[in-house]
Amino acid sequence: MKFTQLGSTDLKVSRLCLGCMTYGEPSRGNHSWTLPEAESRPLIKQAVEAGINFFDTANSYSDGSSEEIVGRALRDFARRDEIVLATKVYFPLSNLAGGLSRASIVQSVDDSLRRLGMEYIDLLQIHRWDYDTPIEETLAALDEVVRAGKVRYIGASSMHTAQFRQALDLSQQRGWARFVSMQDQYNLLQREEEREMHPLCAEEGIAVLPWSPLARGRLTRPWGEQTVRTQTDEVGKNLYDQADDAVAASDRQVAERVAALAEQHGVPRAQIALAWLLSKPVVTAPIIGASRASHLEDAVAALALTLSEAEIADLEHYYQPHPETGFQ
Repeated sequence: MKFTQLGSTDLKVSRLCLGCMTYGEPSRGNHSWTLPEAESRPLIKQAVEAGINFFDTANSYSDGSSEEIVGRALRDFARRDEIVLATKVYFPLSNLAGGLSRASIVQSVDDSLRRLGMEYIDLLQIHRWDYDTPIEETLAALDEVVRAGKVRYIGASSMHTAQFRQALDLSQQRGWARFVSMQDQYNLLQREEEREMHPLCAEEGIAVLPWSPLARGRLTRPWGEQTVRTQTDEVGKNLYDQADDAVAASDRQVAERVAALAEQHGVPRAQIALAWLLSKPVVTAPIIGASRASHLEDAVAALALTLSEAEIADLEHYYQPHPETGFQ
């Protein structure tokens, strides 16, 4: 496993982060395709044994059951000081209205710590921008939970660059805890963050943690092939199935280039898509999903795959500007 620093913090993280939205009770929340605890634990154990020490979940995943499953597994399979645990706050739960008010953040952190069975959260991220709460209230509350020792660092996810800039500047002016990471949608089919967000992150020493690195699986299989998840994943449909005909055609060409390059290298397509992401200096750790052991094996193998400049250019050639998605 390869490791790097999480932005300007003292946290040393693996170059792959295991995204834990897959692990949660299917009967809780909105994702019927998630894996219950008995099926989740072997994959979390496999990740730990592969050297992954960075795990990302959220309080809203499967109505809190993801945090419960991940917390129990990590307590069994690793020492607390060996892992970096990230979770998120914003979306509602059955016992919480959601949002980023002080009351919501304080309760969310306490509830997450209880579900995780941990004394602190390494990285607490705001899942989305809250248009109903003043950003000053949100940032002051985040600073409060950091000063209380319940959270080590704070991060952000999926917002406009101007909003992120505003939050960074305000935190610096007030002497509050400052965002150290940006978790954003970034892959070969959605590269809009390269225009403004990633230059800002590079300038400010912010860690970039791309979510959906394989475009919800669209970069891993023949174009248009359906799975149970693609048929039931409404979020994925909103992210990737709303483009006009020209953009959709370019997406298909990009996916076909991934397939061709994978065949040349003799590797699965997922390794090519991840190797492309890992080649970007601004990227700290892609957030990978794994519902099968082979998913983890492919992700780890991608760390050893180096693409040439010509191969990277070939993969990027057909990209066309996309509507920004994933902010809500």
